[in-house]
Amino acid sequence: MHEMSLCQGVLKILQEQAEIQNYSRVNSVTLEVGELSTAVPESMEMCFDAITRGTLADGAELIIVRTRGEAWCRKCEDLVPVKERFGPCPQCDGVDIELRAGDALRIQELEVD
Repeated sequence: MHEMSLCQGVLKILQEQAEIQNYSRVNSVTLEVGELSTAVPESMEMCFDAITRGTLADGAELIIVRTRGEAWCRKCEDLVPVKERFGPCPQCDGVDIELRAGDALRIQELEVD
């Protein structure tokens, strides 16, 4: 379950930013989780709760925003929705595509005290 290490990374960022931005409590974290990131939202929630116990983010709400996969198809010259990282273009079945969105895992917003 790699979600545990992903949540550890999120907590590390929260702790580092608490020192830089001078906050002592995290009330909520909004995470952007791309459909193609392989992170399972339900597992992220469970791991986040476990990892943050006894920390500045203990009890913080985890809000997960899913982003869809998008790729630029060079043959169609269009931005197309994709459901898999290395799949073909859904419009022309071509494979000359460049992933543009949907594989990220990033902190989008924090509510802190």
